[in-house]
Amino acid sequence: MQTLAHWDGGPGPWILFLPLIWAAVVAGAVTLLRRTAWRGRRGGGPGRPPAPDDSPITLLGRRFAAGDIDEDEYWRRLSVLDEQFGRAGKGGAA
Repeated sequence: MQTLAHWDGGPGPWILFLPLIWAAVVAGAVTLLRRTAWRGRRGGGPGRPPAPDDSPITLLGRRFAAGDIDEDEYWRRLSVLDEQFGRAGKGGAA
């Protein structure tokens, strides 16, 4: 065992494996973080683009529910969005 640690007075050939071991540790940590910690950050939150299936009316409802806008602003913006996008399940004649 002593010959591996001190090969001809210097470090043995095992020293060449240290960068490979560290690369494997870093790659494993990044993979683990991508699969667990970053999973829920796909959009729809502050500073992130909305998810592709969110309609503008849905986003407006979420902003109102979160308290970002007041009731008057909600109804004003909803009337504009109703003209452009319509609302699913809207009864009566158009």
